[in-house]
Amino acid sequence: MRVKDLMQTDVVTLDAADSLDLANDVMQLGRIRHMPVVTKGRLVGIVSQRDLFRAACSSVLHFRPAAEREWLAKISLHEVMTRPVFTVGPDAVLQEAVTIMIDKRIGCVPVVEGHTLIGLLSESDCLRYLARVLELSAVKQDLPELPQAG
Repeated sequence: MRVKDLMQTDVVTLDAADSLDLANDVMQLGRIRHMPVVTKGRLVGIVSQRDLFRAACSSVLHFRPAAEREWLAKISLHEVMTRPVFTVGPDAVLQEAVTIMIDKRIGCVPVVEGHTLIGLLSESDCLRYLARVLELSAVKQDLPELPQAG
């Protein structure tokens, strides 16, 4: 199985100059946990819910929602995004991408050709695939054995 067989190609991105309040809104509305950050079409970073949480002091300072939004509007993604980004190519073997996510303790890997983002492979994509494999394995166990030819 190759990364291109499992990756999501409809990826929401933000620009490095965008503010955290925009990222927060998009991530909450779209129930998105990771967003690639691009500049002039080139992948430059990634922002996650974890990055937003670290940047949003509201949980510590007990900001009201309006004050939190005002605070986040002052911070650009460039200041908090994770970089460099661990990436894979579309023809990479799925196991390679999963190993990167496990070893680096990250929830997704952007899929790139050159520096151009073409997709995203997340741990959710991998878990959906694992669920299908386990389902097929269970079905296979219920099938009768075929007699050996010979």
